[in-house]
Amino acid sequence: MITAEQVKALREKTGAGMMDCKKVLTETNGDEEKAIELLRERGIAKAAKKSDRIAAEGLVTTYVAEKGKVGVVVEVNAETDFVAKNEEFRSFVADVAKQVAEKNPATVEELLAQKSITDESKTVQEVLTEKIATIGENMSIRRFERFETNGLVESYIHGDGKIGVLVEMEGGNNNLAKDICMQIAAARPEYLDRNAVPQDRVDHEMEILKAQAMNEGKPEAVAEKIVQGRIGKFYGEICLVEQEFVKNPDQKINQLLEANGAKVVRFARFEKGEGLQKREENFAEEVAKQMNG
Repeated sequence: MITAEQVKALREKTGAGMMDCKKVLTETNGDEEKAIELLRERGIAKAAKKSDRIAAEGLVTTYVAEKGKVGVVVEVNAETDFVAKNEEFRSFVADVAKQVAEKNPATVEELLAQKSITDESKTVQEVLTEKIATIGENMSIRRFERFETNGLVESYIHGDGKIGVLVEMEGGNNNLAKDICMQIAAARPEYLDRNAVPQDRVDHEMEILKAQAMNEGKPEAVAEKIVQGRIGKFYGEICLVEQEFVKNPDQKINQLLEANGAKVVRFARFEKGEGLQKREENFAEEVAKQMNG
């Protein structure tokens, strides 16, 4: 029987995933040296060496199925924008989105442990590891959102995979839903409406607005009234339904929805690499390193 300690030790030596380590240890009856050889033969140890590289590029994609009743947006990262244009990488990302739609994993970890819909003899993690080895860059499935509804789901991709948007809507039609997707891509709302904004975020903003008014020389009582007037602009920037419609700034999104008998239930907006540390490269240094072996 393979112990957790054996798996941990092999993982620390090779950097390979837990499931990969357990699998090769089982195949070699716990022989660590043979297990390491197997990992190397399968390209997994090679892939593991790339695991400490920063992967902040990549691709965001969407997938809508079941006649608009199920939708997925997913982000898969790689090290360089060049790989994001690689057809093998793009095909893998599309397969991941379809996997999420069909198998409905709750987390990325659960997704990685699932049998791949493209090859049931392998897990998604094993397929990913193979792609890392063959393509030659560190890659990771960062996040996904999956919507399932009795209404409709629409999606939009901007900038060849830079931004992906998913919208669930009741009423309306696909053209309206597509407009809402494009609104979200362009105007970057953080919340659906005022009720979704955390109270501490509102309190903090009101403190700032009050300080601004008092710095303008307004008495405290007057400043508090000014805050009530200005807080609407804050909501108008961060709440989807209170934003001005990008196609017609004279109309608010809530007015657009009401005119079409529609309601946005929820949305997700993924921007490639947002919040991730980007690798800064010096091309001359990179070439020098390669020439020096």
